[in-house]
Amino acid sequence: MPQQETTARRPLDALNFFLADVRDGLGPYLSIYLLTEQKWDQASIGVVMAVAAIAGIVAQTPAGALIDASKAKRALIVIAAVAVTLASVVLPLITSFAAVAATQAVAAIAGAVFPPAIAAVTLGIVGPRAFARRIGRNEAFNHAGNAAAATLAGIFAYGFGPIVVFWLLAVMALCSILATLAIPADAIDDAVARGLVSGAEADHRAGQPSGFTVLLSNKPLLIFAVATVLFHFANAAMLPLVGQKLALANKELGTTLMSLCIVAAQLVMVPVAMLVGHKADVWGRKPIFAVALGVLALRGALYPLSDNSYWLVGVQLLDGVGAGIFGALFPLVVADLTRGTGHFNISQGAIATAAGLGGALSSAAAGMIVVAAGYSAAFLFLAAVAVAGAALALFLIAMPETAPGGRALVGSKLSAQPSP
Repeated sequence: MPQQETTARRPLDALNFFLADVRDGLGPYLSIYLLTEQKWDQASIGVVMAVAAIAGIVAQTPAGALIDASKAKRALIVIAAVAVTLASVVLPLITSFAAVAATQAVAAIAGAVFPPAIAAVTLGIVGPRAFARRIGRNEAFNHAGNAAAATLAGIFAYGFGPIVVFWLLAVMALCSILATLAIPADAIDDAVARGLVSGAEADHRAGQPSGFTVLLSNKPLLIFAVATVLFHFANAAMLPLVGQKLALANKELGTTLMSLCIVAAQLVMVPVAMLVGHKADVWGRKPIFAVALGVLALRGALYPLSDNSYWLVGVQLLDGVGAGIFGALFPLVVADLTRGTGHFNISQGAIATAAGLGGALSSAAAGMIVVAAGYSAAFLFLAAVAVAGAALALFLIAMPETAPGGRALVGSKLSAQPSP
């Protein structure tokens, strides 16, 4: 194991664990809080979540460009963690739509920094050869952190109410900041962290293209972006809708049951992410990601079969498979397709921008469908997007294999890049 990874291994593990509860802000708990405490209707909840998501969308590509250019990646993570925390803990003090939307927009903008920053720091520490295995480990610790935070939220919310989630987020943010500062700055190769083979290439890569230029000039990257958008459109609204159903059935246990859903899925994600990290170079990226799309469609079709809380929580286990695969594979595929270009993080940001649009539209569309036709119609619509919306078909037919052994199939000039 390289000395850099040995030194940074434990702090990187801790960062992924503690940042898990911070990187998504209040997430699905926001939906429950607004429904049960603020008495908002589902359409209004969907709109405010969409507003926040759009703010995050706008920030994604600039965040990726900033991370590519910055040599202070640890500082960016710290600043973003502080911003998310402050934007979330003030929520119990405000009630207006505009104020709630504004705070969540700030949290979303700051949260846009975390995924590409963590991937960049990881790539800069371990390099391309060990990236797949280390990303799988990152995701495993991230999901373990989510499970731990959701467990604590469920336990304390039972006695103190939904507001406890805000204070838990603040504690996790403080721990994530300490973990970030424990990563040695000199363990991160900033050139490798942006997708260059070595620091020597950095000098003649000064002309950084825009994120969407990167996408449009690389057909496989564009195909992957479209599949990612459809995945997020089908997936984003499912957990908040389940949380609403659980909260409406039992207001007192709404937050606790939501925590149970999150814990159940996250516990599945831990071994799934580790498996993907170990096998992505062997099995290839394409078949594994196709499984994630298929499981997503199945999940949406199963939710309407019963309103029983045990059934809903049980179906939510499938989210552990789909999300566990996606979280581990996303940075790997982007790294495959941008190796040697210096555009790794801005490409992540550009695809995340497009995916964020899919997620924002998902929340708004699902909320309107619930108001007009009920929860079952919304779940079936989301399932149809994953299949009839051609996410799975598009990926299976048009997307090439990008794993090292299949690099010649990429069909772009990147396929000629030598492996480091």
